[in-house]
Amino acid sequence: MGVPLYQAKAEFFRMLGHPVRIRVLELLQGGPMPVRDLLSAIEVEPSNLSQHLAVLRRSGIVTATRDGATVVYALAGGDVADLMRAARRILTEMAAGQAGLLAELREGDSSRS
Repeated sequence: MGVPLYQAKAEFFRMLGHPVRIRVLELLQGGPMPVRDLLSAIEVEPSNLSQHLAVLRRSGIVTATRDGATVVYALAGGDVADLMRAARRILTEMAAGQAGLLAELREGDSSRS
């Protein structure tokens, strides 16, 4: 018997659950990038970035190809870009909901004064 799907999903989201990894995936939505470009965009220690790239590579969410001395990373499939866009939409909706709630709270405060 394998791992239940909900548990596999939880592991997947845990694997994604670091700002550096999310930033890598966002950057790779624009197309494959060499490590040096990822480093200049993310501004973390090379060893730190390397560890995060290894996690993403092991999970199969990104691929790495060598071009001479350069290692180029790419998203393994279009579904990852879809997931990043879905996360943005969800966060936008959540923020809009919070802004609406905040506005209602402020209205309540001003009507009492």
